[in-house]
This record gives sequence, structure tokens and C-alpha cells, in this order.
Amino acid sequence: MAKTALVCGAGGFIGGHLVKRLKREGFWVRGVDLKFNEHAETEADDFVIGDLRDQLVVRDVVDRKFDEVYQLAADMGGAGYIFTGENDADIMHNSATINLNVLDACYKRNNKRVFYSSSACMYPEHNQLDPDNPNCSEDSAYPANPDSEYGWEKLFSERLYLAYNRNYGMQNRVARYHNIFGPEGTWQGGKEKAPAAMCRKIALAEPGQSIEVWGDGLQTRSFLYVDECVEGTIRLLRSDFEGPVNIGSEEMVTINGLAEMVIDIAGKDTGIKNIPGPLGVRGRNSDNRLIREKLGWAPSQSLRTGMEKTYGWISGEIQRLHNQRIAAE
Repeated sequence: MAKTALVCGAGGFIGGHLVKRLKREGFWVRGVDLKFNEHAETEADDFVIGDLRDQLVVRDVVDRKFDEVYQLAADMGGAGYIFTGENDADIMHNSATINLNVLDACYKRNNKRVFYSSSACMYPEHNQLDPDNPNCSEDSAYPANPDSEYGWEKLFSERLYLAYNRNYGMQNRVARYHNIFGPEGTWQGGKEKAPAAMCRKIALAEPGQSIEVWGDGLQTRSFLYVDECVEGTIRLLRSDFEGPVNIGSEEMVTINGLAEMVIDIAGKDTGIKNIPGPLGVRGRNSDNRLIREKLGWAPSQSLRTGMEKTYGWISGEIQRLHNQRIAAE
């Protein structure tokens, strides 16, 4: 009998890649999401279109004991969605409801171990004011002071999963993702993150044109390629360590530096114009000391390698859509 896995959020970017990896390992996979993945055909054996805010939907999806459960479903997006303040109530309500429903249903079906994808956005803002020296070690989370309601919800849900460990004997695993990117992710529409937004803007830029970058461009981040995110996720779920633990890259870059990297990859004569916009914290970088200690592993792929793959995919999508429009005219 093949092992079974449930992936909540399987229509999303990371969830879609996770399903592919589990299928390569021989799992029978059920995916669930509000929608199919927009950029690739799902490889799930059973894909349920359903709203995990609805307890009845969750009970139908969690109808058995799975060998592995991954809870990635959330209301989320890039800075243009999270940091405007206009979506705070939806973000907190939707994501918290999903986690309450999924975790309780898993407990009642004797699914003892659930992977939960938290976020580096739960780290205190006051530890991320210096763009050159942010502190994102796992033990720096308290006293809590996330810079967004998205981060507060992630922190609450971390505590929820770990409380079920303590009170109900579950073995849930919690990871804090740091800016995951790669092909087959959102690259337009307002919910895209910085790597995809840079690739889109530069791919569309005319010769000599400048692209707009929010802020002074000196804010720093690290970005993790999706394949390494999936590897860390699976390793953590199958380990004896409950977390929380960072899954991210330690290769920090300024946002202007990220744009310059993509300009070089594209081989274009493109400039940068810094403009006001939603920013988040000044600096953020993954601290990988704990994951090395507990799992004997940490991400190692260079940012440029991942950005080359991502730019190639996004520029290809832009060309494909352009060809479709031409053919329709």
C-alpha cells in the first residue's frame, strides 16, 4: 500500500511543488484548495476544491488517517497585500479559522503529526530595524511584536499547534518560512512577492526604461528557492524536532541588489527608480543555526541560481500570454 499524504493549500505555489515531490516519492496525495494551481496541472491523485474555513468541508477532506499532513493554506500575499492595512481582518480571520478547523479535524481523525507553515513575519519588528544586522533567531520571537497582523496570526497559530502537542499528545511540526520563490508562483496581480515582481517588471521593461522599486531599496531580505523549502519541510515533518525552526536562506540582499541581479540575468539596460510604497521591516535574514543543529541540514543553493530559473519561467509566461493575445486578434 502506498503511503498517503494530505496537502492543504495544494493549489498554491509551495503546495503545488510539495505535491510533485510527494508523488515522486510514491505517495498517494490528496490536495485541497479554493482553486487549482493557475500555473501547472496538479499531480495530486485526488484534488478537492473546497473552503477550509468551512468545518463541513474540512471533515470531508480529513476523512481518514494520513501518513503525512501538510497545512500550508492561508490568506497571504506580498507586501502590496499584507502591509497596506486594508486586508488585515480578512487575513487574520481566514487563516486562523483554517488552522482551527484543520488541526481539530486532524486530532479527531487521529492524525497525530501535522506540518504547519508559519512565517518569518512573526518576528519582532524591533529586532529588524537595522538592515545590516537583523535578529531572526528562533528564540528572539518574544516579547512578541510582529510588524503586521499577518505575523500576529502566524504567531497565534504556532502556539495553537504546539498547544495540541502538549495537551493532546500530538506531534505537530512548525516551521517559519522566509520569502519562498521560484517558478509556478504568483507573478502579477498584487499578491506576488519581490523576486517575482522584479522578474515581471524587468521582463516587461523597454530598452533604457527604469523599473519602480518601493522604498529606498536598501531594505534587506533573504529569499529561499522553493525546492529547498520543500526539502526542509519534509525533513522537519519526519524528524523528532517540533520546532519552531527557520526554513530560509542566510544569503541576505538589498532589494535594489535583487533588482540589479535580475537586470544582469536578463542582460537588459534597465534602471531603478525608488518610489514610496509598503515595505515591512528594514531587515530580515534567516538564522540557520538551529536547523543545522536539529536536522543536520540547511539550505545551500545560491540566490542567483534560483533567480535565473525564476526569471526564465516568468519571462516565458509573459511571452506565452503575448502569443495568445496575438493569436486571438
